[in-house]
Amino acid sequence: MLRYRDFFPLAADPQSQAGPGKGVPLSDVLPLGILVTDRDGKCLYSNTAYQRLTGWTGDELIGSHWSSVIDPRDHGKTIEHWEEAILGQKPFLCEARLKTSGGATVWVRHNAALLTDNSPNHGYVHTVEDISVYKRHERARRKAEAELFEEKERAQVTLDSIGDAVLSTDMHGRVSYMNRVAEILTGYTRQEAIGLPLREVFHVVDAITHEPTDDPARRAIQSDSIVELEANALLVTKDGAELAIEDSAAPIHNRHGAVVGAVIVFHDARFSRATTARMEHLAQHDELTGLHNRNAFYERFDQSLALARRHNKQMGLLFIDLDDFKVINDRLGHDIGDLVLAGLADKLRVSVRTTDTVCRYGGDEFVVLLGEIAQPDHAYAVADKIREAAAAPMVVSGHNVILQLSIGVSVYPDHGETADALLKKADAAMYRVKTLNQRPAGSNLITYALSGTATDCSNVLDLAGGGG
Repeated sequence: MLRYRDFFPLAADPQSQAGPGKGVPLSDVLPLGILVTDRDGKCLYSNTAYQRLTGWTGDELIGSHWSSVIDPRDHGKTIEHWEEAILGQKPFLCEARLKTSGGATVWVRHNAALLTDNSPNHGYVHTVEDISVYKRHERARRKAEAELFEEKERAQVTLDSIGDAVLSTDMHGRVSYMNRVAEILTGYTRQEAIGLPLREVFHVVDAITHEPTDDPARRAIQSDSIVELEANALLVTKDGAELAIEDSAAPIHNRHGAVVGAVIVFHDARFSRATTARMEHLAQHDELTGLHNRNAFYERFDQSLALARRHNKQMGLLFIDLDDFKVINDRLGHDIGDLVLAGLADKLRVSVRTTDTVCRYGGDEFVVLLGEIAQPDHAYAVADKIREAAAAPMVVSGHNVILQLSIGVSVYPDHGETADALLKKADAAMYRVKTLNQRPAGSNLITYALSGTATDCSNVLDLAGGGG
């Protein structure tokens, strides 16, 4: 029968010495680090694997607290977890970084349990396993998952920006994806459609007989090729309306080349080329101002970033907020507010190069992307130009309006290398400017004429304490 002293002879009898003729402790044969401590956590014994892991000799470890080798970054939470385990008389298990005698960091999985097999003082036996390789693989997996998520998000933004409806199915003919145009044409939201049979969402009939047509997704899967929808097809929407459509379907393959589903691309056949072009324009532009929308901004940013890297240039990003726009809406009405935004959009557009991107980011916020600038001063110069253009009086439905902007500037690569990083920096800078723009009453004015003329400014709307 194997006894406690067979595994840990030095811990069972400190006077014993393992050596020639006395055999090798079984624990020293194991590749797993093993440590025996007393009730206070002080080392009574360590095996060879544990000594190799920590870089300390057995004699050096004797009497030291087991936590002395834990990396300072993990020490606090490890001890807290240990104390909770002791109070609850539960096994101790945690993952932490271990600091070796040479200063290296090793990720370990640490287990400890109370010794109850007639061991001296009923101390603890610890097992310590090197999991550095596992941690490296885990970090690589998380990075790959993040990249995959970003790629998926970018693909969804792209599909939502095109003018055609896109709908995909799995091998069982159930809807697995649809873009915004598909939602509009079918009448189903994405949440409603996912998981439903294709026939229920994409209900297509013959225009003459009103008999259901062949399932294009099933045909594409079975033939493993692109198929066209039959002529004179009508899509019956969720509310019963009928739309003449044109479409095609293609099989979806996985990375091994096997068919895993199908994708259907369709559009309203009643639309002329001009109408289709307008839909594509609206997918990329803000309807009120005609400027690019958020989706288009991110797409243009990626293009500008590639050029900047290729030509070793910088980019500038301006985050613009129209001060006191809420007061304009409250006092002059939302129709006038819309005209003010459209007028400001025109001022922004003529203040930059045709190769730059002006985007309505949301509400009274705008973003200007300056591609391939030689130095940061160019971005600040454009900001000054825009600020001066906005300050020039403009007449909006008889009201003489002078605008004030708060503009934050960020520069690639100094302030970040992604759109989100540069937007965050520019947004923070804009709010600092907005704080400075809050001047004493009477110093920040927007004038308008009640008489309907641009020169009569006898009636002044004081926006000095208004909200932006």
